[in-house]
Amino acid sequence: MTEKAAIEPARLEVVAPNFKRRLSGVTSTLERVLPYQARSLGIAAFGPGLAASVPRIGVAALRHFWRRPARRPFRIWHARRNVEMLAGLVLRDVLRMKLALVFTSASQRWHKRWSRFLISRMDAVIATSEKTAGYLQRPSTVIHHGIDVDSFAPAPDKPGARRAVGTPGDLRMIGCFGRIRAQKGTDVFVDALIRVLPDHPGWGGVVLGRATGAHTAFFAEQRAKVEKAGLAERILFPGEVATSDIARWYRALDLYVAPQRWEGFGVTPLEAMACAVPVIATRVGAFDELVVEGRTGAIVPPGDVDAMAAAVEAFLQLDDAAAAAVAAASRRHVVETHTIEVEAQQINAVYETLWAAVG
Repeated sequence: MTEKAAIEPARLEVVAPNFKRRLSGVTSTLERVLPYQARSLGIAAFGPGLAASVPRIGVAALRHFWRRPARRPFRIWHARRNVEMLAGLVLRDVLRMKLALVFTSASQRWHKRWSRFLISRMDAVIATSEKTAGYLQRPSTVIHHGIDVDSFAPAPDKPGARRAVGTPGDLRMIGCFGRIRAQKGTDVFVDALIRVLPDHPGWGGVVLGRATGAHTAFFAEQRAKVEKAGLAERILFPGEVATSDIARWYRALDLYVAPQRWEGFGVTPLEAMACAVPVIATRVGAFDELVVEGRTGAIVPPGDVDAMAAAVEAFLQLDDAAAAAVAAASRRHVVETHTIEVEAQQINAVYETLWAAVG
């Protein structure tokens, strides 16, 4: 583990552990928000597999945790997984380090006994949505994930944005991004487009992502349906792209669909809306807390092809002025309420409350 980009131990006020080597949604959200938190306090990540730009510490820095930091009565250990909560408990309760423990939960299910025990030992808990908060058997602060609205921004030239990612410049695009599997509702998206696109020759669709392991047969089934419908030239499967290229693909879209059957939080609607792309999403995760029905898009039941097709059809029926108004409202909604700066400020406010309690 490297200590590149680490901060001085005396200035270190918050540690964000990340104990998973492979990239995950939890790791991605940590990497995005931590540099913004670092603008107003001393914070660093701890763990493998993190982006080089993220401030972080190595194992040797832990020896300083028996002493309080320069400006605070204790440091904060901000966990996002069970194993990270457990490590925090060991450091605080067994090794008696000067720490307070914070946990962020995105899960929307009743927790098992072990998880409930760990959560009960936290000094503060953050939930990423109101639904998540409902599954926590203790008080929590609801803080939605935020978006970097400078990186995710509208395309000044939509046809050029389409050509830049290799799609036809004259074909308006409906997108669905993420892993290709039944849980993600890829089949609902494909089935809805197969119903709608024949009546709208100026529109196409793109499924951006890849299928892994047991989901490859499911992927093959979706492609076969598209071929059979004669839409292989208009419903595209480009594969997976680098995270750094995702914003370019959003900018090429005119409509985004989040068809998931289950989701913990789900940041893709925010990314799309930040790029001035309206969203049709299912009523899972935090989607109905992010998408404003009738203003930035629509919400439909999960797994309902009829409802999804009807919502897509309704958007495609809009004239250019109405579609542009929804696109502008989508961007404005994210800029006003869901920036990553707001997320960082709200998380830091939770820390400040803990410090003030023993001030």
